[in-house]
Amino acid sequence: MATKQRGRPRSFDRDKALEQATMEFWRHGYEVTSVADLTRAMGIGAPSLYAAFGDKRALFEEVLGAYGATHGAFATRALTEEPTARRAVARLLQEAAAEFTDPAHPYGCLVISAAANCTTEAVSDGLREQRNANLAAIESRIAADIAAGHLPEGTDARALARFSGAVFQGMSQQARDGAGRAELEAVAEAAMLAWPMERTGRR
Repeated sequence: MATKQRGRPRSFDRDKALEQATMEFWRHGYEVTSVADLTRAMGIGAPSLYAAFGDKRALFEEVLGAYGATHGAFATRALTEEPTARRAVARLLQEAAAEFTDPAHPYGCLVISAAANCTTEAVSDGLREQRNANLAAIESRIAADIAAGHLPEGTDARALARFSGAVFQGMSQQARDGAGRAELEAVAEAAMLAWPMERTGRR
């Protein structure tokens, strides 16, 4: 006698459900978004959510990974593909102006907006660590350019990295407040005026 197969196969598209969860967390933040909100957006029941993704926090961690590989990937590309720190940050801010105002998804940056009013310490700490890692990556690129002579020797790498991060985070909030792409592109251009001139190559 054949053994009866236990359980039922998933009746939903996991990738699509994850994308819907991403939109929900992006739109409302981690703390405000409830499991009921998520199941409604994802079109599944709570048992299916827990079986496929684990609890809310585990789902959010997977959302962050997916976001970093899709909507947020422009930041990593800018910092790794450009030959100098100045060009990397200029590209980062210009592409942020486009990404943060794209009507195809919620405005701003999920990593920044999801942290708003977050009282879950582990999640808040994780988001902070991710933002600080991004600042460290910018600072490392600046320090390397100072050492290579592309930027003046007296350049404060940490201050310049934090300035660039503050502009990036501010652009995210302004996008959520209604700023358009052209307005944020102008902000990006103005921010680069605070950068020292490269000693080689174009500005």
